[in-house]
Amino acid sequence: MYKNTLDYAKECDQNDPIASFRSQFHIPTDQTGKPLIYLCGNSLGLQPKTTESYLKQELDDWASLGVEGHTEARKPWLPYHEFLTDQMATIVGAKPEEVVIMNTLTVNLHLMMVSFYRPTEKRFKIIIESDAFPSDKYAVESQLDMHGIDPKEGLLLWHPPAGEAICRLEDLQTLLEANKDEVALIMIGSTNYYSGQAFPLKEITALGHQHGCMVGFDLAHGAGNIQPNLHESGADFAVWCSYKYLNSGPGSLGGCFVHERHRHNPELKRFAGWWGHNKASRFNMRQEFDVLAGAEGWQLSNPPILSMAAIRASLQVFTDAGFDNIRAKSVKLTGYLEFLLNDMGNPNIGIITPSDPQQRGSQLSIQVKNADRRLHDALTEQGVISDWREPDVIRVAPAALYTRFEDVYEFINRLKNALDTLY
Repeated sequence: MYKNTLDYAKECDQNDPIASFRSQFHIPTDQTGKPLIYLCGNSLGLQPKTTESYLKQELDDWASLGVEGHTEARKPWLPYHEFLTDQMATIVGAKPEEVVIMNTLTVNLHLMMVSFYRPTEKRFKIIIESDAFPSDKYAVESQLDMHGIDPKEGLLLWHPPAGEAICRLEDLQTLLEANKDEVALIMIGSTNYYSGQAFPLKEITALGHQHGCMVGFDLAHGAGNIQPNLHESGADFAVWCSYKYLNSGPGSLGGCFVHERHRHNPELKRFAGWWGHNKASRFNMRQEFDVLAGAEGWQLSNPPILSMAAIRASLQVFTDAGFDNIRAKSVKLTGYLEFLLNDMGNPNIGIITPSDPQQRGSQLSIQVKNADRRLHDALTEQGVISDWREPDVIRVAPAALYTRFEDVYEFINRLKNALDTLY
């Protein structure tokens, strides 16, 4: 299927239906102006060229309108988050009323756990994957501690089998059965940051609900990367950031999903703020809290418009390209990268990310035996932007909107050069 030639890589680029979208992004360059091979979209996505104009529009409206921009701006600020909802819902496979852009990822995770982690004397434990992103682990441990529960007792880790990097669903089932009627919440990263494994969200949700648990997902490495089909999955909630595959800029806002079955649940506790109040009476300051239905009801404060403008710019690119096209290309890109790595025939190189495209996003985690950070530094010196994770993994994430097949081919050449120089 694949061929290990530059001509083949260029042919793939010529036949790529979304190849033109690369020109819509600022590609970092070296000191000579030559484009770098950017394979780090799983940490920070590149900037769409339209972002500047989207931001400038809001700056201009602020300058000319002042406070009146809330109602008179070209994109009025009061309902600004609503301009993002439909496109974002499409990307995560949700209904618009199930999605809202607000806060940052871990803030949203805490807000969701306030509502969906309601421990009792018997049912109080939380399951996360053993190598969850540290922020998730810290958040979950702090929630346990806030409820007076020792994290050593309340936190359960879903481990891969010994000597493996990939978690198996049957082991999660075993963990649930071993802690029967004691697990209150399963909270899994939809796509593991380290291994790149994309978890089966629908199956995990069904398993959790069978055991009486609430189920939530962190889509930090999933949103804009895989199609999580959140509504269909049945998950109770999900959270994500927007600065990785969604290209909204460093530290930009996150998103939140709440399944529609919780739309009018009066028993759900929550931390409340005025932006979650009924829009019709929000500015009548003496009203009792009247919560909005759907995900909007978890909002706290009026939104930061400049950050949302950057998100709006990126979401338009996703809409223009079509998420199905983006996902299809990412499968081909990672498949080509996998083929080239295997074709190296180097027994010291392994891929810990699942080979099945349905079990991974647009990332391969490359494990190099006896390697250290010098290998990553050597790649950086050759103009490759990737990501090093201790103790011996290089994460490579070709983002379909701006990564070429030629970039993947050239990465392999530079990896060979680095290995030949160091080892």
